[in-house]
Amino acid sequence: MTNVDNKSSVARVVELGGREATVLENSGLRVMIDDIGGMIPECSGHHDGEWINAHWLPWFRSNGGQPYNDAEHGAFWKVNLLYHIAGNFPCIPNFGAGHIVDGIAMPPHGWTANQKWRYVTNDMDAQSGAVWFLSVMESPVKENPLSFSKLDVLLPHQCVHYTSIRVRNRGFHDMKICAGMHNTVGSPFLSQGCRLSGAAEKWMTPPPGGEFDTTTRLALGAEFSSLAKAPLLKGGKADLSLVPSPIGYTDFATGAISKRAPLTWLAAVNPFVKMAYISFSTGPASAGGEDIFLNFNNLWMQYGGRPFTPWAPYEGGPDLTYCLGMENSISAYAYGLEYARETQEVMGNPTTVTIPSLGQKTLRSGVLFASYEGVSLDEGINSIHPEAEALVCTGKESVSFSADPSFTVLRTLESHHV
Repeated sequence: MTNVDNKSSVARVVELGGREATVLENSGLRVMIDDIGGMIPECSGHHDGEWINAHWLPWFRSNGGQPYNDAEHGAFWKVNLLYHIAGNFPCIPNFGAGHIVDGIAMPPHGWTANQKWRYVTNDMDAQSGAVWFLSVMESPVKENPLSFSKLDVLLPHQCVHYTSIRVRNRGFHDMKICAGMHNTVGSPFLSQGCRLSGAAEKWMTPPPGGEFDTTTRLALGAEFSSLAKAPLLKGGKADLSLVPSPIGYTDFATGAISKRAPLTWLAAVNPFVKMAYISFSTGPASAGGEDIFLNFNNLWMQYGGRPFTPWAPYEGGPDLTYCLGMENSISAYAYGLEYARETQEVMGNPTTVTIPSLGQKTLRSGVLFASYEGVSLDEGINSIHPEAEALVCTGKESVSFSADPSFTVLRTLESHHV
């Protein structure tokens, strides 16, 4: 374990289910990142002197300690991803269901969400005080010659978890891929009355033909200008910015980020515990040639609606799963890599990013989970302005959270360690 002023630390642990993981902690934030799939079941911030976890930890997550075996576990969990799923995880080169692409059986949300990341090393950066660790992964099939290097970082005096994923193409042909961060919040942070907002200028539900056809309360293939005015399947409007209780529906909506946006972000505010959760990444306007920028907000509203396993305890049983996906991606809804390549654009934004032959690109993202005072953000966050050392969030009033939205320190650490 490495300590920084006895407040920042990094440690290797074995968590529930025998999963090897790394814990990063400072005075305001603690995250636990599993080797398997880069799953992050814990993203805890301080609330009244105690830790409160923002991330979704599914009731159905396997904790038996056995590797997934389709013959033994497939009837209930369906796929390896759902056997291990929790909190946030990286989705590359696929964003969506498993399918055959380029003759390869691509797993749901790609290799990075399913394979085991190989832990390499951890340390404390003397100059910035950052605690970090490095892990790597290779594509398991030679026909998909991608490799990945991941840095997870906490900076002192910031309630932000930073992640850098460098994607290298070892092949002799350019590769069009999807990419995303699958941030998912759950109880005890998520509750009825939470407020949602995002950077997107316009929103759309996926067209018919996908996994939400039988679970939706929203009209499919519909475009709308505001989360507060989402069209319902049976007529009328719904306010998606206000989180309901479990209502028996599972919905998905995607939002297009303006090419002028310096930052891609989604925010959830719980006004009862006075805490804000913000997932953010490099925006189109601030991206360089070697950046992977995420130009879509995605809301996966898992408020019931799936009467089948593993969401329900048995086929036809009640859906017991209540969580909210606050995902930023470059993809076509969550319909997978092949669909994204064929579609090319959604609401004017590209749905894939090209990793050049023998080249590389890097995805940088952050998760802020912090407390605020008073009623400043109780009705949600209307806008977020990135500054040199802060995210300035405007609600009823402006609140400034310490952060590094330009990923300056992250880039420096990359240059030394990736």
